[in-house]
Amino acid sequence: MAGLLTFVSARGRAAAHRDAVTGALELLRHRGPDDSNVVVTEDVVFGADRLAVKDVTGGRQPVSFPPMGVTRGRYLIVFDGAIYNADALRAELIEDRGADFATESEAEVILAAYHHWGPSAVSRLRGMFAFVIWDGSARRAFGARDPYGIKPLYQLTTDDGVYLASERKALLPFTAEARRGEVDPANLQHYLTLQYVPEPTTMHPDIRRLGAGESFVYTPGGPLANRRYSQLDLRPTPTGDEDGLIRRITDSLRDSVHTHVTADVPVGAFLSSGLDSTAIVALAAEVQPQLKTFSVGYDIAQFSELEVAAQSARALGVPNTATVVTPADLMRALPRIVWHLDDPVADPALVPLFLLAERAARDVTVVLGGDGADELFGGYPIYREPLSLAGVSHLPDTMQRGLRAVSRVIPQGVKGKSFLERGTTPIEERYYGNARVFTEEEKAALLRHYTADIRHTDVTAPVFKEARALDDITTMQYIDLYTWLRGDILVQADRMTMAHGLQLRTPFLDRAVFEVASTLPSDLKVPPRTQDTKVALRRALAGIVPASVAGQKKLAFPVPIRPWLRTEMHDWAHGVLDSSGAGDLIDLDVVRGLLKAHRKKEADHSRKIWTVLVFCVWHAVFVTGTLKPVIPDPVRLGSPLGLDPW
Repeated sequence: MAGLLTFVSARGRAAAHRDAVTGALELLRHRGPDDSNVVVTEDVVFGADRLAVKDVTGGRQPVSFPPMGVTRGRYLIVFDGAIYNADALRAELIEDRGADFATESEAEVILAAYHHWGPSAVSRLRGMFAFVIWDGSARRAFGARDPYGIKPLYQLTTDDGVYLASERKALLPFTAEARRGEVDPANLQHYLTLQYVPEPTTMHPDIRRLGAGESFVYTPGGPLANRRYSQLDLRPTPTGDEDGLIRRITDSLRDSVHTHVTADVPVGAFLSSGLDSTAIVALAAEVQPQLKTFSVGYDIAQFSELEVAAQSARALGVPNTATVVTPADLMRALPRIVWHLDDPVADPALVPLFLLAERAARDVTVVLGGDGADELFGGYPIYREPLSLAGVSHLPDTMQRGLRAVSRVIPQGVKGKSFLERGTTPIEERYYGNARVFTEEEKAALLRHYTADIRHTDVTAPVFKEARALDDITTMQYIDLYTWLRGDILVQADRMTMAHGLQLRTPFLDRAVFEVASTLPSDLKVPPRTQDTKVALRRALAGIVPASVAGQKKLAFPVPIRPWLRTEMHDWAHGVLDSSGAGDLIDLDVVRGLLKAHRKKEADHSRKIWTVLVFCVWHAVFVTGTLKPVIPDPVRLGSPLGLDPW
């Protein structure tokens, strides 16, 4: 694990950039508090802030290969992530290729695999990863991200060369100063719709992300070439052996959890009231009976998961530590949260996750979480929508047009209007993920510079095209895999845990688990005539999780921003709007009107208000610079920052 920052010179003058890269690397030290190191060659500057998880004493980064005593090998790598089949790959490389290894590190395995198998080696990695390799003989850089996008990698191309980093903030010092405070207008509109900035772009017009499941090649002086190497195909297959399929789910998940819980450092797990995290804890406890678990909640009972989580922990016989979040905690933490995010993400669950990770990091270095289960197994309630709309959406086009006309004359808020609108709207238009914050009409009133041609379909249309052969329920899953999971869920999972030097592992997002989940027919995810979701997973976990949790309604770290914005957070929200400096982009009086109506309980505008508040904090941190969060120095366990010329 590492916070990585690299520079590949276009002109063979990398050494001149050493000090600048070394300075910017300090912005990533929360990701790697145990050690920091920089290697410089004629062509590259490779920097890594390391979180020591595997080969704690011998795995210092950057790593070179082949090992050559006191000299360096041909290759150099910086790597962020975890490779769960590293030992198996190492054994294969030794036996079949005679590879020689100097460390037990996963990074060295990646280098040896690349040396012997070339770029195709990336498809053999089981785990989460973002890495950059420099081949000194071929004078070529190669790198990749894992198929789900669990670990991030940002790119910036300049006249001097290419910069790559774990977080966007480390690249900002290398952007043109005149453009440093620019906000991409298209992504502002996408953010206000989706509550996140869609991959591969960012809020900065010159910085982009390497896409999930993509690799890149860069030769100094040439173009930076990204390509997709992995396709997450969903292929529902009717089965005559449901019991066998259910056993495959159980077996693959058990193997994944047992693999993910293995580390050279203390491991714990997040535990909510839901099925997913409880399943992870139950399976992990099979090999670590005293697994430490961590839960988060509030003093408002309807939002809190603490009691159910505590009951599950007792039933599974594992210790549990609870964290209670208050409005004061939220208001105090938000500037730090936004700084760690780089780009705004308006998911309120960020706040409890940040504070939960802060507490867990006191006791463990690695933590397991249940992210990805809903996308793979059909867990979101909205996946039932195609079934509920079938009575309208399956009608002939002429009848749908008539019903659509009727919906237009029904007053807003009257029962049935939304049903008719959505039922007569093609799925390509109506579905763009779990979060749908501002409508186009609302954005036109909110934004100073609204462009009608920028639509959510700019993001989703290419994904819908790939999913055209799938049924509607599976299509919604596919859209979420390529948008929501990557843009929201995994961004917050990585940033909120790595903010505290904590590695989050996601056993559901494992190659073997995906292989079986991808074949599930829709009736084993969200069957008709019930209100259930992810039924196959529930069956697979029967007898593993406590019975009280098996049918538990999904809460997913809910945050009581609705009541808090009417009470403790109301004046604070006004203060954020007043001090943000975002008035040239957003009509803040519109938001003040939403706050007023929300406080008077005329409507629930909490998600809209929260979305703008997060953007305003982001604007004050990254654009105007008027808000400067205090980021605590991490405790370093290893050596101080050193320069290692090659």
